[in-house]
Amino acid sequence: MKNITNRLFPRPLQTIALLAIWLLLNNTIAFAHVVLGFLLATAIPILTRPMLDDHPKLHKPLLAIKYLLVLLKDIAVCNIEVAIQVMGPVSRINPGFIAIPLDITGKFPITLLANTISLTPGTVSAEVSEDLQWLYVHVLNLEDEEAVIRSIKQNYETPLKEMFAC
Repeated sequence: MKNITNRLFPRPLQTIALLAIWLLLNNTIAFAHVVLGFLLATAIPILTRPMLDDHPKLHKPLLAIKYLLVLLKDIAVCNIEVAIQVMGPVSRINPGFIAIPLDITGKFPITLLANTISLTPGTVSAEVSEDLQWLYVHVLNLEDEEAVIRSIKQNYETPLKEMFAC
């Protein structure tokens, strides 16, 4: 019975969300819309199942909340710093690329790290090496390469490594 349920509803939360979105978009709970929405909400997860990658399990969810709070603080602080840099003389800006050696493994955690870096103003993830050992980052004001690498590893990579045990 459980196997049949898993096959019909491989992602039950996604099914519920899709049905709710369908009904909200149509602004009705008419029987025909509920039935059509249910059919679509059931079919879409089944049809997209082969496209899903297996993501690593989150081992420390409380650390994920702390990570998000640190990220939000860094985004706010970096917004102010970048605004000050951009409003000042252009000669004070020293852009550059750095290569960050990666200690984390797995495409999903590396993607989260790259996205985190890109979300923080003043830095943009440019590329991940094919062997997944290096992350290339563009920095708006590169004064101390080692300090930037140390900051990214300490603030972002280490918590991700702990969260996903990779």
